[in-house]
Amino acid sequence: MPDYTLRSPELSASISTQGAELQSLKMADGLELLWQADPKVWARHAPHLFPIVGRLKNDTLRHEGKTYNMTPHGFARDLEFVCAGHSTTQCTMLLKDSEQTRARYPFAFELRITHALEGNTLVITYALRNPAHTELLASVGTHPAFNWPLKAGIERTAHSMTFERDEPAPIRRVAGGLIKAQGFPTPVKNRVLTLDDALFVDDVIIFDPLNSRALTYTAPGAPQIRVDFPDFPHLGIWTKPGAGFVCIEPWQGHASPEDFDGEFRAKPGVVAIAPQGERTWQYKVAVSPPQA
Repeated sequence: MPDYTLRSPELSASISTQGAELQSLKMADGLELLWQADPKVWARHAPHLFPIVGRLKNDTLRHEGKTYNMTPHGFARDLEFVCAGHSTTQCTMLLKDSEQTRARYPFAFELRITHALEGNTLVITYALRNPAHTELLASVGTHPAFNWPLKAGIERTAHSMTFERDEPAPIRRVAGGLIKAQGFPTPVKNRVLTLDDALFVDDVIIFDPLNSRALTYTAPGAPQIRVDFPDFPHLGIWTKPGAGFVCIEPWQGHASPEDFDGEFRAKPGVVAIAPQGERTWQYKVAVSPPQA
């Protein structure tokens, strides 16, 4: 069950301390926009990815000659956060390093995730602070699953995503969770990605490089969901073919390339935060009713 529910005249959002995970996003008329975590299909709603995005080769993090076991997408999504403050429209969850995390990830950290409702928009902010006297190395990402179809009675193939800018660069694909060396032709035509289950037979679609920092997900007769992600340089789009959701995933970082087995510091997409420093990332989900 969610621990905190936020409300505005246009939306309600429910967040759990387990993984600081968004569990519901409803319009004023009660229409649920977020996947409801059917355990027979995929038992998550909108997990947060930290301290890695994707997978490391052999699930092994290498730092200063030592190795640590690190499962795909990191551990934050599976840990209990502490509520560091809340109101009717905002909630901040906090996760700090512990003996448990340091056994898998040799860094001190303070991760604050804030969900805030501003009218028809849900704003999610990640603030990662380094309390130590040595560098903090990490990646951060998000993984919200929106219902597909967005509304009963609308065909799945009527749904599309329109990118802010053209995306002509080849997309990236994974094998065994690791990034393949070769690129693949972009499925985006004139800024539009027409959704089809066939796109995801080979797992996630990864945009790297990525021109856009926003896209809109909708279908005729369905609400419009605009996702803005100005601070995230990478994007994944994923579902299990035939499942009732599609994930729009802004990322800072991505899975390791197939041939990368080096130090975590050198992994593509990893950022370094200076001692006593902090870095923030933000994305927004704006919901509009169906257009006439």
